[in-house]
Amino acid sequence: MNISQKKQSKTQVLKGKVVSNRNHCTIVAVERLIKHPKYGKYLQRRNRYKAHDMADHREVGEIVSIVSCPPISRDKRFRVLTERSEV
Repeated sequence: MNISQKKQSKTQVLKGKVVSNRNHCTIVAVERLIKHPKYGKYLQRRNRYKAHDMADHREVGEIVSIVSCPPISRDKRFRVLTERSEV
């Protein structure tokens, strides 16, 4: 393993829908499908992440990309990367 491979940061990019934008905190819901281990049925799971929006103009219902970053506050570990579209 090279030194350059060890120093690469593991940034995580997720896409989701803005569900709240109050109090200088944008909450993004990311949905994913998982397969049930026994029955094989696909289940929908949703995680909500608090993201930092520097422009503070995202509206509820917009599809955005969020990227992991160093902690901004106690709960915020993501920041809004780009605006995708409106739903």
